[in-house]
Amino acid sequence: MQELQNGVVGDETRFPELATAARQVGVASNVARLAQLARTSSIWVVHTTAENLPGGFGWNHNARLFPGARRAGAVNAPGTSSVQPIPEVFAEGDVVLPRFHGLSPLTGGPLDSLLRNAGVSRLVVTGVSLNIAIPNLVFDAVNRGYEVVLVTDAVAGIPVEYGEQVVRHSLALVSTLVTTDELLARWAAFPQRRQPSVSRAERDG
Repeated sequence: MQELQNGVVGDETRFPELATAARQVGVASNVARLAQLARTSSIWVVHTTAENLPGGFGWNHNARLFPGARRAGAVNAPGTSSVQPIPEVFAEGDVVLPRFHGLSPLTGGPLDSLLRNAGVSRLVVTGVSLNIAIPNLVFDAVNRGYEVVLVTDAVAGIPVEYGEQVVRHSLALVSTLVTTDELLARWAAFPQRRQPSVSRAERDG
């Protein structure tokens, strides 16, 4: 789940147009449905959030987007409510991974290494935005050898019609497109089991 956090699409958003687009598409409700079933189907639920370290350490200054977001008030300091996943899609036990720089959690955080350690080879991508972050995530994933499944009614950009064009003419070439209902139907056939846990041998060394 890319940037489905309070300061981006939630009550504290500094990007009202994007938050409105996400509501229009039904991103939060569709992601919530997916996350609920994923938690009982041995599918990791990972929230990737955008955060900025205190004092400006490591902040990007190399594109108009970054200072523009800060001028809009999107500071996203670690530990604040703005970086928390929106409540509709979050549950205890989910993984939350902050990104402190750049545009993609696969290059701006530990996600890639953690996924490989967990034996993950396929990513189901949801969130915002289809303008920048989602294409970055999808292309980074494909370049690193992952298979990408993009949930078309669980992603959004501005304007909504532009986001739909990005999906149709770009992301469809490098990912498998599904709707929430289609993916839920496939997952419903999975054995209902809990996330893999550390074995007793690993715990005991």
